[in-house]
Amino acid sequence: MPDVKAKAKREKVPTGRAPRLANETPKTAPPAGNDSDIAHPGHRILRRTIAVLITVASVAGAAATGQSMWRAYVEAPWTRDATVRAYVVTMAPEVAGRIVELGVSDNQLVHKGDLLMVIDPTDYKIAVSRNEAVLQQAILDGQNITREAQRREGLAKFDAVALEQLQLFQSNASIARAKVQQATSDLHQARVNLERTRILAPVDGWVTNLLAQLDDYADIGQSEVSLVDSESFWVDAYFEENQVASIHEGDPATVKLMGYRQTVRGHVAGVSRGIDVPNAQPNQQGLATVNPIFTWVRLAQRIPVRIHLDQVPQGVRLVAGLTATVEIEPAPSSSAKTP
Repeated sequence: MPDVKAKAKREKVPTGRAPRLANETPKTAPPAGNDSDIAHPGHRILRRTIAVLITVASVAGAAATGQSMWRAYVEAPWTRDATVRAYVVTMAPEVAGRIVELGVSDNQLVHKGDLLMVIDPTDYKIAVSRNEAVLQQAILDGQNITREAQRREGLAKFDAVALEQLQLFQSNASIARAKVQQATSDLHQARVNLERTRILAPVDGWVTNLLAQLDDYADIGQSEVSLVDSESFWVDAYFEENQVASIHEGDPATVKLMGYRQTVRGHVAGVSRGIDVPNAQPNQQGLATVNPIFTWVRLAQRIPVRIHLDQVPQGVRLVAGLTATVEIEPAPSSSAKTP
């Protein structure tokens, strides 16, 4: 029995180690970094310095970006609200008749003086011939009456003819001269009408929206052919009113057309001096119609700025109505110009 108890005591309490409770967690070694910071406090200062420098650099970068955006918006104004425009010449016949020849097709490029269409000239040729005959007859009648009047004047010197008869022949001679002038004018008008049966292109340009067909009847003043003048393209850029102060005539402009990578170069040709004001419209009594509703958010008015195109890259097709983005590059001497 003494030997068993001694063995149990030896197994219950190991030699040299204290007993560990069931809910006790083992202790871990402290982080090596803490000892390093305590041993080297300069490391902590270095990390703080780096953090401050990063913050300062971020703020400086944001300020620089904001300043560049402000300069781009104010000092170099731009807008995406721009449209390509061009003059369209409308050809309306000055004489009526059936179209017997149509020398162009839709979207065709024509040059000044090219034949566009011919209206049936038959009636106008007849009118020229008839007026030529009337003029010839008026000239012959006038010559006969003039010779007779001159002969009567010679006889009147010898009292061989009555004064009343002399005045009658002189009056007939004046009437004959007036008839010659009238016939001459009628012949000239007939020839002009005959020339107007041939409609020629007044400018270089493209035929657009051609609806006329052979054998159509063309009335006087009715539009038959329209030409987009190839030398008249420009861009209307609509800038907000708070940008107009920095835009001056002659300032270089960059035009970017939607659908093209190439850049079109131009310059400011002028700034519009007036836009429509709805409140200025009069009513039936002539009084101004003023909208009583005032919105808290006031939108800046758009002012048209005309951009003259100086250089169009090869491959860029200008079409009236295209959308464009315009950026103005204020010239160095812009401050001395009058807006």
